[in-house]
Amino acid sequence: MSEKKAFDRDSISNTLIVAIGLSLVCSIIVASAAIVLKPAQERNEEEFRQKIILEVAGLMEPGGNVAELFGAIEPRMVDLATGEYTDAVDPASFDALMAAGDPVLGTDIPQDEDIAGIRHRAKYAPVYLVTEDGEIQQIILPVYGKGLWSTMLGYLSLAPDGNTIKGLRFYAHAETPGLGDQVDKEAWRAQWDGKQLFAGGDEPKIHVVRGKVPADSPNAAYEIDGLSGATLTGNGVTNLVQYWTGPHGFGPYLKKYREDSQ
Repeated sequence: MSEKKAFDRDSISNTLIVAIGLSLVCSIIVASAAIVLKPAQERNEEEFRQKIILEVAGLMEPGGNVAELFGAIEPRMVDLATGEYTDAVDPASFDALMAAGDPVLGTDIPQDEDIAGIRHRAKYAPVYLVTEDGEIQQIILPVYGKGLWSTMLGYLSLAPDGNTIKGLRFYAHAETPGLGDQVDKEAWRAQWDGKQLFAGGDEPKIHVVRGKVPADSPNAAYEIDGLSGATLTGNGVTNLVQYWTGPHGFGPYLKKYREDSQ
């Protein structure tokens, strides 16, 4: 009887041992798979972001090789406080979102300036320059901020004058399907092409309105049609674009670029 008890496979203790053992084995397998797959996932994510940059620049070709096409774009790092290019960090490995929370690489955003609702930002940020024969044809800026339900991440492309918008594309967000996700619709995105960021000063004037931009609006050059049923998402787009092109974002860089280009 005692021997049978000792080797009873259906005992609670043996069941727990088997369950714990299986859990450990499964955990090891999952962890190992995550480690093995992480480099490939990171490469896929980077290729996806490069594709979005190419698309916002109008350089993506159907069936084209993303890596080869992206070779025409020069990443540079900018010190946001001074607006100067810097070699302090490598644009190929720099993660601005991670750096935002770093005590050395990040900085707090004053509450009255945090219109994008992100609280912190990195001290440095990449810009992507499309050049031809040594001349800048487009400047592509990473932009992000709070929408209604999510942090919206995207890229804003500017013409060589540093003021005229060429395009805006988001590569990550979780806005309401059928409403806020209109930011992904080609018809809405197309409105940004040719709009102006600034009206003679350093404060960005571009914004998403409620409803349609009136045909006779004196500010039509700075206005984008609203998102039907998604006013708060539209406000979020306004805020993130104005923040990142304003004095606490890329404003000093864009001002210096415009002055140097004159």
